[in-house]
Amino acid sequence: MNTVAKSTRTVCEHFREESTMSRTCKGIPGARSVHHLAYTVPNLDQAVDFFVNVLGAELLYRIGPVEDQTGDWMTRYLNVHPRASTHIAMLRFGPVSNLELFEYTSPDQRRELPRNSDWGGHHLAIGVDDVDAAVDYLRSVPGVKVLGEPQTITEGPIAGDRWVYFLTPWGMQMEVLHTPRGMPYEKDTDARLFESSEPWA
Repeated sequence: MNTVAKSTRTVCEHFREESTMSRTCKGIPGARSVHHLAYTVPNLDQAVDFFVNVLGAELLYRIGPVEDQTGDWMTRYLNVHPRASTHIAMLRFGPVSNLELFEYTSPDQRRELPRNSDWGGHHLAIGVDDVDAAVDYLRSVPGVKVLGEPQTITEGPIAGDRWVYFLTPWGMQMEVLHTPRGMPYEKDTDARLFESSEPWA
């Protein structure tokens, strides 16, 4: 049994021992999918424009302001300062991904973007047919910074993966990558990374 399986079993056994409920530990009851990813951006108009007109997302709706000017709803439900206020946009990003963008104002707002090595560090990766063609396109977009040259992984479970990171005009970390069929990890499991068969644009 691998380390992850041992760890999961230990958590499940602990849950059953501590809980009065009799059920099998298999995750959140009724869970179907990851519904959306969400990011806070400095300027919602700028971010929506970039995701729609540069990356090809589709804007579904915008709402806001979401705020509570006198109570503590924002703290109780969103874990932010009680006087924080936000505007939100929801986008369809490719065939199966939903992307929620927030623009907050808050008295205690921190405005430093985390690095990948920081707690809360993150990046959003887009699968493409041709990483080099994607990089040529991204380099033509004002304000986008491609971090170095595309790299190809030559050994290990994802040998053949070709990738490169880039920064949006406001500094959000993203990636384009191409993963070929038949990567080495597939020999060890029946599970597969999801890959769309058709481009979204």
